[in-house]
Amino acid sequence: MSEELDTMLGSVGQRLRELRLRREVTLTELAERTGISVSTLSRLESGQRRPTLELLWPLARAHDVSLDELVDAPATGDPRVRLRPVVRHGRSYLPLTNRPGGLRAYKVVIPGGPRRMDVPLGTHEGYEWLYVLDGRLRLLLGEHDLVLEAGEAAEFDTRTPHAVEPADDQPVELMTLFGPQGERAHVRARTRTAAD
Repeated sequence: MSEELDTMLGSVGQRLRELRLRREVTLTELAERTGISVSTLSRLESGQRRPTLELLWPLARAHDVSLDELVDAPATGDPRVRLRPVVRHGRSYLPLTNRPGGLRAYKVVIPGGPRRMDVPLGTHEGYEWLYVLDGRLRLLLGEHDLVLEAGEAAEFDTRTPHAVEPADDQPVELMTLFGPQGERAHVRARTRTAAD
């Protein structure tokens, strides 16, 4: 094993402890979230146990950081993000986030076609926010049948029966933020005061 790798893995324990304390999480709480015993977590943090991928992966997810961040991997030198689109049911999904857990962002392109009258609605765990970039989007949400134009947004609990498709025969592009465990995007807005 290289000296550089030894040094990198040797500093993981201190980073794990700092992350846990910064988030004000006890070893017992972290053990419940990760399925790793308190004694193993304690030995990892103190450097008495060598970190393995099987231990680091659930810890990275619990702390909402990438494995690279957790082990302080050296930069590759190439700052470009190389995201690969995924095609499902004729729709292209381009992931815009690459970290494990939490909110996920996608650009979605749905090809146009004839408008369907009998669209199956689906449900699943999560919360979704979407924004139409181009085209017209048909959002079927519970009892509602809505058309969103470019520049319009919607948000909803994905346990409500829903479906999205083009509102006409033209393709539609949208951005979506999806929280698989029901996480919601937190919007911070400064209110105007009398001094403004």
